[in-house]
Amino acid sequence: MATVRGCVFPDHLLYDVPHHTWYTPVDGGLLRFGISEVGLLLAREVLVFTPKRVGHEFEKDRSLATLESAKWVGSVRSAFDGTVVAINEALVQRATLANEDCYGEGWMLLVCPAQSDWREGLVTGAEIAPAYEAWMESAAFAGRGIF
Repeated sequence: MATVRGCVFPDHLLYDVPHHTWYTPVDGGLLRFGISEVGLLLAREVLVFTPKRVGHEFEKDRSLATLESAKWVGSVRSAFDGTVVAINEALVQRATLANEDCYGEGWMLLVCPAQSDWREGLVTGAEIAPAYEAWMESAAFAGRGIF
């Protein structure tokens, strides 16, 4: 597990650093999708999760869901083109699951990528720490504990 400025990143996940999201392959060529700890820190406490519907076809860099906190509303964007296959209904009912376990029970969607090159631009394993350190430096993001 990588830790950068107090934020943890499990090594087995694939991260879209600019969008602060993660993906992990599951059965049938599908990917589980969620928000990273950095994304949560930027959003503050997530109170509402509004996903796109099952069957929604999405494009790279477009919104897959909306998160709301007490003073912020923002889009959660994709790293590639694809289709929403399933929604974490538990997260819809209790969005605070994302705050409690963003890499586990707080996952957002299952998606099916449209192309086989969906991994392009994502980082994993030993690439995580340097990629997030570079982003944090460029964004003047101090990490956990700044809020």
